Amino acid sequence: MSGPNSTAGTAVVGPPPLGAHSLGAPTELQLLGQARQRAALAGEISVHLAGSLNLRRTVLRLFALITPDLADWAMLAMVDHRTGRIALHGGHDHAFVTTVDRDRTEDLGVGRVLRSGQSELLHVALAPEGEVPTADGLDSMIPHDALRAEATALRPADVLGLALTARGTTVGVLVLVRGAGRGFPEDDVALAEQIAARAAMALDSARLYEDRTRVASVLQASLRPPALPRVPGLRLAARFRAAAEHLDIGGDFYDVHGSERDLLLAIGDVCGKGVEAAVLTGRARQSIRIAAHFDRSPRGVLAALNAVLYDEESDKFVTAVCARVRPAEGGRSAEGGRSAEVDLAAAGHPAPLVLRADGTVEQVEVTGTVAGVLAEVGYEQTSVALGPGDTMLMFTDGIYEARGTEGFYGLDRLVGLLPAYAGAGPEAVCEALEQDVVEYLGGRAHDDMALLAVACGR
Repeated sequence: MSGPNSTAGTAVVGPPPLGAHSLGAPTELQLLGQARQRAALAGEISVHLAGSLNLRRTVLRLFALITPDLADWAMLAMVDHRTGRIALHGGHDHAFVTTVDRDRTEDLGVGRVLRSGQSELLHVALAPEGEVPTADGLDSMIPHDALRAEATALRPADVLGLALTARGTTVGVLVLVRGAGRGFPEDDVALAEQIAARAAMALDSARLYEDRTRVASVLQASLRPPALPRVPGLRLAARFRAAAEHLDIGGDFYDVHGSERDLLLAIGDVCGKGVEAAVLTGRARQSIRIAAHFDRSPRGVLAALNAVLYDEESDKFVTAVCARVRPAEGGRSAEGGRSAEVDLAAAGHPAPLVLRADGTVEQVEVTGTVAGVLAEVGYEQTSVALGPGDTMLMFTDGIYEARGTEGFYGLDRLVGLLPAYAGAGPEAVCEALEQDVVEYLGGRAHDDMALLAVACGR
């Protein structure tokens, strides 16, 4: 809405209102007092806004600090970089929040301030009695009907649009409205611009923090262990406990995908722990999924994983076990229960245990080279049959290397625990083992731990 009455810089439209500032020249003492008040307000805003990285809380604190001393009414327009829209905050109770298309602001004063980074000061007169008010500074700076209606009650008024510039970019506009008699003398405009500069840094820091937190949350969610599918005829269960439990991600992983007739299970452990390990975890898990689209044999999947991870200049590696589970034709064994054939291959990872329905525990004989250290690796494959009530347990070394007062938890203790849960199903096995390991740790630090179990239904 550019025109003859608005220019770059601080634009003043119309004569300044009559009010307290025109009642006579202030004394030197009054000027000193006003200067101290301005300095105190600017300092207070810096201190109070610097203490929060929550954008909404920072906005509310800003409004609380500037009204009514600096303005009778205020609105904040901030660019939402995720959507490209303009977020509007403000109103009499400071709680109003909405968004508008940025296109709606391009030809308005608020759009000019966003583009130019320069302040604009507009005077809004009372409409003649009996006439509908025409478009003016309120329309130009406040692009929302409900907010504009609140500010209209202050006519005649002065509207000051302040650019919020941080790190070389104008991230928003602070709109201040003063009612009749107050106006915005030069000293107050200078103060408002100083406050806007300080508020801009605080608001932008809060926005950046929330953006990064949101990005981290999305990435973390993508790295968390996946939900297990429901597969007719099979029962699945899993547990994951990260070394850094507050992150809920780590270097151990498991995954299950495929169809009810051809299911691929994978469990693995990447070197390291925490966020760095979790990134490699995501890469390994995705590589396994992609490889399975071309060759569903466990040895083929692990060979592809090795090829993807191999890098002569990297010392990163992954251990893993892949198991291809295919229910028997017809879905029932000769005994009347369900059964399945399992093909397995391992890349430097502990071999799975099979808990038979009668309480017998067997360790599958399968070994292989860790993935990512040699350019080409061939993996051997073995098979095992699961009958009705049998459970196959896959686990990472964080389970048997958990250290308590008596040393490592150990594979013998793990094997000794299982017979009591014969026929109980994978959920009970995983829950009991995790609880026993945690109790053995006695609150001590531990490595990442993961469990994945599958059983044939009866």
